[in-house]
Amino acid sequence: MASSSCGGDTARLLACRDGKAAAHLKLASVFVIFITSVVGISLPVILARIFQGRPTYDKVVLIIKCFAAGVILSTSLVHVLPEAFAALSDCHVASRHPWKDFPFSGLVTLIGVLLALLVDLTASSHVDSHSITPPYTPVGGQDEFPTDPKKSAEFRVETAVLSVSCHDRQGEELVKVKQRLVSQVLEIGIIFHSVIIGVTMGMSQNQCTIRPLIAALSFHQIFEGLGLGGCIAQAGFSFATTTYMCFMFAVTTPMGIVLGMIIFSATGYDDSSANALIMEGLLGSLSSGILIYMALVDLIAVDFFHNKMMASTPFLKKASYIALTLGSISMSILAIWA
Repeated sequence: MASSSCGGDTARLLACRDGKAAAHLKLASVFVIFITSVVGISLPVILARIFQGRPTYDKVVLIIKCFAAGVILSTSLVHVLPEAFAALSDCHVASRHPWKDFPFSGLVTLIGVLLALLVDLTASSHVDSHSITPPYTPVGGQDEFPTDPKKSAEFRVETAVLSVSCHDRQGEELVKVKQRLVSQVLEIGIIFHSVIIGVTMGMSQNQCTIRPLIAALSFHQIFEGLGLGGCIAQAGFSFATTTYMCFMFAVTTPMGIVLGMIIFSATGYDDSSANALIMEGLLGSLSSGILIYMALVDLIAVDFFHNKMMASTPFLKKASYIALTLGSISMSILAIWA
């Protein structure tokens, strides 16, 4: 959302700079964006609860999650990363040291990817170290085992079935823990992005920029909410945790707008000041790195290459790919306006 000008149409820029009109638009946007955020993130969660217990539940959740992965991948590559590059290459920033000497956007994006990987590895190691794998301990002596060959065979089959069942339950629990971790890290990345959008809009005094942004960001929040909501729905959080995560997503952009207005009132910095652009560029790059890693590694790769249900159902694989593509296209089209 770097929108500063270094020698553009100064007369038009001055005509658009109306602090009072901009403040009214921003206050209206707080409520509009909050409502659209609630709608976006709640929809997949509600759908998942409606279909829960039905034969199609797992398939519906998987398709929603693939659509979500497309939205998140597009958010990182088409929205967040270009805006971060634009902010740090703006003439107010790029004329300074060290910003003109090194591509900091790419570096901080890389740090975001490595940070997400570190969190993933740490959490996976923690889960593995606390997983319960009961050692083999015979219950009694040799006399307690059946001596009849037929009964002995039945005993071995029952033991094997119980062992496999226990292993499957443990595997399912580990998958759930992983899905919850992914949802939480994903929300952190999206919250970074939402705060940046909100603060930048809150600091802006350009009513010509704010007016179309309200509509564009409303759709932006709906699709981003669908993305995060799809992951939350599959993770199977408790009702309280789900409500908390949805609420945090819904309020971050409106809170960012209010924070931006406070920053402008306290410092006089608007969205075209060098310090604001540096903050936007660095946080945007970090957020982009986290979202790229999560979308490619923890969402797309896991579902398309490690999901038994998708591997055994060719039609579901095609439907999931179409959902992924539609999610990417939907979010990419919004880059025309925001």
